[in-house]
Amino acid sequence: MQSDMNKQTILIGSIKAAPLGEVWAALSLHGLVTVEFGISQASFERTVHKQMKCDLEYAPKQVDEIVHQIKEYLIGKRRKFELAIDWSVLSSDFQRDALKAVFFIPYGETRTYAGIAAQIGHPQAFRAMGRANATNPMPLVIPCHRVIGTDGKLHGYGGKGGLKTKEWLLKMEKENS
Repeated sequence: MQSDMNKQTILIGSIKAAPLGEVWAALSLHGLVTVEFGISQASFERTVHKQMKCDLEYAPKQVDEIVHQIKEYLIGKRRKFELAIDWSVLSSDFQRDALKAVFFIPYGETRTYAGIAAQIGHPQAFRAMGRANATNPMPLVIPCHRVIGTDGKLHGYGGKGGLKTKEWLLKMEKENS
């Protein structure tokens, strides 16, 4: 998987038929690095290359387990992902801490931006928590859709479809809980 001594190759693959459109996943030597949906392969490759600055290889067999788990999740048959995540791709310690806390929000439940910020020891950083969530490179797997405002309303979703997608995901989880 190494293209040279200092640069790894990122493997990519997709699910062709998913409720949110085509879902793409990228995998490093250490685990999942990116998930995108509703975009073309070319757009996904540009996103991953910009994020990782690595060579990419279309390798559906190596990414199959990840995309299979995502497909199971989207049709309501999976509540927890069992896969490695490459946390090193996150831009800061704060983002890593924030998104690790989001990762552990139970299926069908929600937390607030302020609640997560307080949980990770930064009670005044609810806006920074929102930014960390908005730049989540692995939506669905790191369930940023489960984070809502303190007013109980949906506030932003960085994935394709915005708030409509966030609402759909929360409804799907509620119906399958």
